[in-house]
Amino acid sequence: MPTTPVQQALLSVSDKTGLVEFARRLSAAGVRLLSTGGTRKAIEDAGLPVRDVAEYTGYPEMMDGRVKTLHPRIHGGLLCRRDNSGDTASAAEHGIEMIDLVVVNLYPFEQTIAAGDPPIEKAIEQIDIGGPSMVRSAAKNHAFVAVATDPSQYDAIAEAIESRGGTSLEERQKLAAAAFAHTAKYDAAIAGYFSRQTGARQTDAKPPAAGGDEHFPERLDVSLVRKASLRYGENPHQPAALYALADAAPTSLVYGEQLNGKELSYNNLLDLDAAWAAAQTLPKPGVAVLKHNNPCGAATAATVGEATRLAWDGDPLSAFGSILGYNAPVDAASAECLAEPGKFVEAIAAPDFTPEAIEILTTKPKWRANVRLVKIGGAGASGRRLMLRAIDGGYLAQTADEGPDEFDKWQCVTDAKPTDEQLKDLKFAWAACRHVKSNAIVLARGGMLVGVGAGQMSRVDSVEIAIRKAGDRVRGAALASDAFFPFEDSIQTAHEAGVAAVIQPGGSKRDQEVIHACNQFGMPMLFTGKRHFRH
Repeated sequence: MPTTPVQQALLSVSDKTGLVEFARRLSAAGVRLLSTGGTRKAIEDAGLPVRDVAEYTGYPEMMDGRVKTLHPRIHGGLLCRRDNSGDTASAAEHGIEMIDLVVVNLYPFEQTIAAGDPPIEKAIEQIDIGGPSMVRSAAKNHAFVAVATDPSQYDAIAEAIESRGGTSLEERQKLAAAAFAHTAKYDAAIAGYFSRQTGARQTDAKPPAAGGDEHFPERLDVSLVRKASLRYGENPHQPAALYALADAAPTSLVYGEQLNGKELSYNNLLDLDAAWAAAQTLPKPGVAVLKHNNPCGAATAATVGEATRLAWDGDPLSAFGSILGYNAPVDAASAECLAEPGKFVEAIAAPDFTPEAIEILTTKPKWRANVRLVKIGGAGASGRRLMLRAIDGGYLAQTADEGPDEFDKWQCVTDAKPTDEQLKDLKFAWAACRHVKSNAIVLARGGMLVGVGAGQMSRVDSVEIAIRKAGDRVRGAALASDAFFPFEDSIQTAHEAGVAAVIQPGGSKRDQEVIHACNQFGMPMLFTGKRHFRH
C-alpha cells in the first residue's frame, strides 16, 4: 500500500505524556516541527528545533490563547487535497505549507467535571475550540494527513515514519476513526454538562414533577469507551464487552481496582453492581450477599465481621457461590468468616480491603486464586444518573432509584404502633427490599435478612417463599413489600407465620381492607408513600 510522506507535523497537546520522545523521533526522521504555547516550550526545552505557529501564521496568540490555530495557513495546510490542482494552486498563492501529521489532544474538560460539576465559568474555559477543529480537518482529509489524538498512538506512527518515511492510507483511516470518536466523546461530555446545568437551574426554580422533561434532554448522546472485551455475555454464545461512560467517576465500579482473581465476567459485573448498590443503602457497617442479581442475605452489626456472618447466615444455601457488597472495608474477621470450610465466594466489591483480609482471602480457602476482589473506593452513586435499558428499536431512560428514604413521610396506618426494635427492623427491611426483583418481599429481624421472596408473578407467592426461607426466624420479623398489597391474603399468611410488623408503600384501592386485617391481628403497619419496583 503506498505511503504518504510526513514532512511537517503540527503538535499542540494538553496531555504531554510521551510528547518529547515522540517529537525527538520525528525530528530525527527529518520531520519539521510546528507547535504552539506550552507544547512548543516543552519541545524547545528538550533542545529540538521547532517553529512557533504564531511565526508561521503571522498572527500572535491572542485573547488568553483562545485564538492561535484558527487560521487559513493552518487549516489550508490540513485540508488541501494534494491531488487537486485547484487546492494546490490556492496553497501556493497564499503561502500555505502542507501539514502531514497533526498531534493534538484536547483541553481536559472531562477531567474538570469528573469530580462534580464545577461552576460554568470554570468549565467553559476547558472547552477546546482550535484542537477539535484541527483534529476534524486532519481526519476529514485523512487521504493525505495523519492525526494522533492519544499518546498510545505515538509509537506506531513513529515506527511507520522511521521505517517507511510516512503512513499508509489504512493507518490514516484507523487514526481518523479514532479521532472522530475522540471529538464525539468530548462533545458528548460538554453537551451532558450543559444539559445538567440547565436542568439544575430549572430544578432550583421549581421542584420537578414526576416524569418531567427537565430530567431528559431532547437528544441524548451517550459517549462510551470500551474498557475491556469480556470472555462472553450471559451465555457462552453471546460476545460481550465492558464500556465506560466518558464522564464516569474514578470511584465507580467500571474503574474499580481488581486486586485478585480471574477475569471479571459479564455476569460478575452485573452482580457486583447490584451488590455494591445494595450495600450502600444499608446502615454501616453493612454487607449484602447477592445471587443472580438478587439479595439472598444482608446485615448490619457493630462490626463488619459480625455483619458478614449475619449476612451469610440469612440464606447459607443460596450464599454458596455468591457475590458480596460492602459499605465498609473488608477486615480480617470478615475474611476469616468467608474462608471457612463449606463456603465459596465468586467476588467481593468493597471500598477497601485490609492487608490482613487480602492475605486470608488469597491464601486460605480452596477458591483463593479465583475470588475476584474489587476495590471501588467510592461512596455510592451520585443520585443524578440516567438508567438506560434497551428495547427493540430504542432505549428507555429513567433516573436511578437512589437516595435515602424519607422517614419523616412514613405513616403508621394501624392502631398498633411499632416498638423501637420493630422500627429498626422495618427500616432495614425497607432498605434491602428496594434491591430485590419484583414482586419483592423481604423479612428482617435483628439487623439481618432472614427471608427473601423475589421475582414472582404473585405477591402472595413471594410472601410464602420468604416465609419458607426464614423458617423459625420468621417469628417476630418485620416484612417489607416493594409495592402495595392488592388483597389481605398476604397479611393473613404473614400473621399465621408469626410476622410482627409490616412496611409497604400503600396506594391500593383495597388499602382499608389490608389495614383492617392488620388491626385484627394487632400488627403495626407503615405506609412509605413510595414504591421500589425493580424489574
